[in-house]
Formats: sequence, structure tokens, C-alpha cells
Amino acid sequence: MSIPKTQKAILQPDVMSTEVTMITDPVPAANPSSNEHLIRVHTTAITNGELLWSRYFPLPKGEEPEKFLVPCNDVAGTVITAPEDSPFKPGTEVYARSNYNRTGCAREYTILLTEEMSKRPQNLSWAESAVVPMSAETAWQALFEHVGWEAKAGEGARGKRIFITAASGGVGVWMVQLAKWAGAHVTATCGTSNVDWVKSLGADEVLDYTKTDIKQWSNGKDKKVDVAVDCIGQKSLEDAWWTIKGGGTLISIYQPPEQKKPAGVEDDIRNFFFIMKSVGEQLRMITDLIEAGIGKPALDSVFPVDQFQDAFKRVESGKTRGKVVLEFV
Repeated sequence: MSIPKTQKAILQPDVMSTEVTMITDPVPAANPSSNEHLIRVHTTAITNGELLWSRYFPLPKGEEPEKFLVPCNDVAGTVITAPEDSPFKPGTEVYARSNYNRTGCAREYTILLTEEMSKRPQNLSWAESAVVPMSAETAWQALFEHVGWEAKAGEGARGKRIFITAASGGVGVWMVQLAKWAGAHVTATCGTSNVDWVKSLGADEVLDYTKTDIKQWSNGKDKKVDVAVDCIGQKSLEDAWWTIKGGGTLISIYQPPEQKKPAGVEDDIRNFFFIMKSVGEQLRMITDLIEAGIGKPALDSVFPVDQFQDAFKRVESGKTRGKVVLEFV
């Protein structure tokens, strides 16, 4: 396949602004003596809030020149060039969450590393594939690394109870599905329009957060949980504290839980905030589950790349069910 010299790319010109624009940019070249692969991008997914990351989470001094401000790190595409010893030969269809410290994937060609990638599930479309990596890997790491459940069907979390907020979002849907797959009893929250959707993912109990007082709910018989995972922060994170029994665990992927700890909750709750890592081996296991019919991706909508402004507005609306994807023809 011939490689053009230039490509379409989405650029965030100023880290202090969430405005994005389209530019013509040189196609990157992979270093043949490294673990870099040149990828033809078919689809890339937008993550809510990512245009604020460079402002609030700047890279350490010395790393800034390595990153060009192209957004979107979730990607699905085809390998064009690869190191000789790579398991991903040219022509392989892959997906990945690329590392935040490198240029993103909202461009026709991007660079991925061996350790980030997996072959994409062949029973998903290109758009569905792009919404999986960050969301599914975050859920996998929360449940099977940080909580410590075993990644085993029906047994890894047998007898455990979990409370999950924002369960209709990109990460939330995977928290629900993986926790249920491992055998946990799942209670999840979402808005009114998504209650049936979250039930279809396997949640045992779905609470409409617009109609439910979570503190009052948690005082009911047998409602306290072993683990709570908050995916959205602020009031949702504050409410999640009330759901956990003594000795339980609270995880936030949005902000440190102590920032929203209310007075009067149990004192012996383990709590922490974490940011996911891109781990291709975990993504391979997720691929196996998807191809076995376990795990639905949360795809909200697909926009041609030339309609990128509309795609980012859709994300910013706060009304998505899952993630928004940009498609490169």
C-alpha cells in the first residue's frame, strides 16, 4: 500500500482553549529499529473532557516536544509498517489506546507501539472497535488489579456486591459487564433514558439518579456494597461513599475520592483514584471475551472526519450513550 506524504489531521492549537481545527500534516514515519508501527486509521473515538487534559495535566518538562496536540487516543486501524519481529504484521487489523504522552490518533495515519495493541474483534465494526480500548481497559484494571478480583467467569467476584455510577457512559458499561461476568451483584446508576439500556447489560438493579436519593437507598436492607466505582465525580462521587460497607473499597476514575468524602461515612473504607494504562495483553483478553459474545461496546454515534466540529459538540452536549467516533474514509 502506497503511503501518501500528507494527511488530514485534527489539531487543538491552544491548550487553554477547547477549539479544534483541521490541518494538512505530514504523514508520520515509524522508526524501523523500535517497536513503532505505522497505522492507517479507520476510526478514532473522542473521550469526554480530553481537550482539557493538556491544560490540567501537563506533561513533565522535557516530554512536551514529543507531543503534537492531535486529540483522540482510542483508535482502530490497519498496520502499514511494522518491525521485523512484531506480532502485528502489515495488513493486521488492530485497535489500541495510545499513550497520552504521544501525538493522538485523530489523523489518517498514526503511530502505535507493540505493547499497546491487540488484534481487533472481528465481530465488531470499525466504529465499535474504536470505542472499546480505554473504556474496557479502565474497567479491567479497576476490578481485576485495584480491587483484586480474579478475572474468571462467574467466580472471580462471586458473593460480592458492587455499585457503579454513570453506568451508561463509555467506562460504566464495561464496569457493569465485566463485574457481572466475574459473578458480582451489580447495582448501577444512570439517567432516565438509559435505564433499560443498562439493564440489558446485565445490571441486577438500575437506579435513575434523577429520581433516587442514593444515601437513603443505601440504608435499605442488604444494600451496602463491597465495592463502589465512580465514573463521573462531584455529587456522584459523594453519593457513592454512602453505599459502601465497612472495610469496603471506593475507586474513582475522575478525582481523588477524599475530595468528596461526606461526614459520617464509615472510617475504614479503602479509597483511591487511578488513571488507566495502555496494556495490549489486557486488550487481547477483552478481545477474546467480545468474540465469545461477552461485552457490548458503547457506541453513541459516528461522524465523518470532515464533520469533526459536530462530533465534538455531540460529546460536549453531555447527552451521549457511550462514545462518539470519527471515521476516516
